[in-house]
Amino acid sequence: MKEEIRSFSLIKDEPAFMQAIRLGAAENIETLDFPVIERVNYQNWNLFQNNLEEEESFAGVPDFTEIETDSAIIVQMNGQTVFTQVPQTLLEAGVVVEDLFEAMTSHPELLEKYYLKKAVLADEDKMTAHHASFMNSGILVYVPENVHLTEPISAVFRQNSDSDEAFNKHVLIVGGANSSFSYLEKFDSYGENTKQSSANIMVEVILETGSQLKYAAIDHLGEKVTTFMNRRGWIGKDAHVDWNIATMNDGNIVYDLDSDLIGDGSQAIMKVVAISYKDQIQGIDTRVTNIGNHSVGHILQHGVILDRAALTFNGIGHILKGAKGADAQQESRVLMLSDLARGDANPILLIDENEVTAGHAASIGRVDPDEMYYLMSRGIDEVVARKLVIRGFLGNVITAIPSRSVQEEFINMIEGKLANV
Repeated sequence: MKEEIRSFSLIKDEPAFMQAIRLGAAENIETLDFPVIERVNYQNWNLFQNNLEEEESFAGVPDFTEIETDSAIIVQMNGQTVFTQVPQTLLEAGVVVEDLFEAMTSHPELLEKYYLKKAVLADEDKMTAHHASFMNSGILVYVPENVHLTEPISAVFRQNSDSDEAFNKHVLIVGGANSSFSYLEKFDSYGENTKQSSANIMVEVILETGSQLKYAAIDHLGEKVTTFMNRRGWIGKDAHVDWNIATMNDGNIVYDLDSDLIGDGSQAIMKVVAISYKDQIQGIDTRVTNIGNHSVGHILQHGVILDRAALTFNGIGHILKGAKGADAQQESRVLMLSDLARGDANPILLIDENEVTAGHAASIGRVDPDEMYYLMSRGIDEVVARKLVIRGFLGNVITAIPSRSVQEEFINMIEGKLANV
């Protein structure tokens, strides 16, 4: 297998440091443990698709004719970049939105500094080592210091559900000091959904001093795609990240969503909404680690469970010794819409410092009858009223998506999953 990895690296003309990361990680896969996701037994799932061969052709390429000319966007189909648009004003400001393998040639210094160096380490656990070894596509987004963008940077990643090609994708987002920008990300599947496959996806967000990022993502991979999704943040002094993540996947999935508040005054707001349906299993582990003084980490998780599905929310707030004045808050709420469903909401607070503020709330229940009564008393029938309540329950992420068309797309996904409610 190492020879296959080495051969792929040579074909891609990777710099020596990238090949060293791959081969070093490959040596450690078997000896490393799985990351711990409380109350989710996923270790026997099909998560290790290793085929690095690329497809030469594909169908389902989106229509790009109506894309706004003043926004940056990159689109990948499986492992290939099929469309990139970066306005001239952004290029002149030094903004990079680029295929990861192209960036190895044009911006190797950024990759050598940030790729698997800060937010995630290649030998952290079995899943990160597998990803580092078999990563076969991805992008680099870089906003230089003191650059402020008014339009979001968008990335679309499409997975061919009929392909044998591994979907091991890496997204590296770096905000230079005192920069500010928004980023919108979509993962989805296309095709006839004929093959079982896996995805090992990693997103690294590194924000230098004073950088501000609003991050929104909609994940909608297919029913036969088993996914390990790893989103990590390294947040510097006075830097802020606002995560807004909608987990609309149809297959089994484990999420590892972490933010390390490295610098004093750093902040991470992590909002996650999810719907589990049919026989789907979702395990969502959301963690904020307060390291800097007066750092703020808030977690908000809302989930809806239908049919025989299972959904687990683990909310972890960890204040390390020395993080004086830190604030760690979390809320996990689950709506059960079936007697056969299984839901868990597990708040975990780990406090190693005295001069801090921390709190948590968790609940699992049914649709609020008072809200239903209020809507129905105004002439709305029961089915529509229930869907409106559920949409409002998931609304924290809907309103944070920086695109009206993508908001509507997300609402349509919700309506599709609630079709039989």
